[in-house]
Amino acid sequence: MALLFGDKQCFAAEVGEFWQRSQQLRRVDLWAADRWWTCDDNIVFVPQFCLSVCDSLAWLRSGSDLSQPFPEADAAESHRRLLAVDDGSREKFWFPQWGPTTDNITAHVFRAGDWLTIPFEYWRTRHHRPDEMGRVFVAEMPQIELIEVLEQMLDALGPDHTNEYL
Repeated sequence: MALLFGDKQCFAAEVGEFWQRSQQLRRVDLWAADRWWTCDDNIVFVPQFCLSVCDSLAWLRSGSDLSQPFPEADAAESHRRLLAVDDGSREKFWFPQWGPTTDNITAHVFRAGDWLTIPFEYWRTRHHRPDEMGRVFVAEMPQIELIEVLEQMLDALGPDHTNEYL
């Protein structure tokens, strides 16, 4: 039985069955802006995935300055501009960095007050929906909602994998 956390139009995670009876491989599907992020690879190696998600949680909670780098532009344009520069500034905003499961997207996160904006795009040429290629999608939500979804996902993946990291 799969467990869904969050809202697919903002950010959602669905934790599904174990893969081939392994307690370390499990199906996890992710969505943002009503787009399926894990369309290329939705089987996670649970220990690595949980560690990466915990790192993201710590980063989000740290209060790092994630102000949109180009305040005169909208989130999609800021995303495009960050991808065009090669000065190391874009790495400050990269999200998520959770291993192979999210390797098919390029995404950033910006914070304004208590709100997060996540512009993203698919980069693989063999994407399952050609109409999504070359487009930047944007998800917006209160930061606390994203944090809650990530915490619920980690709980569903099992305390054995997350207690040592939180």
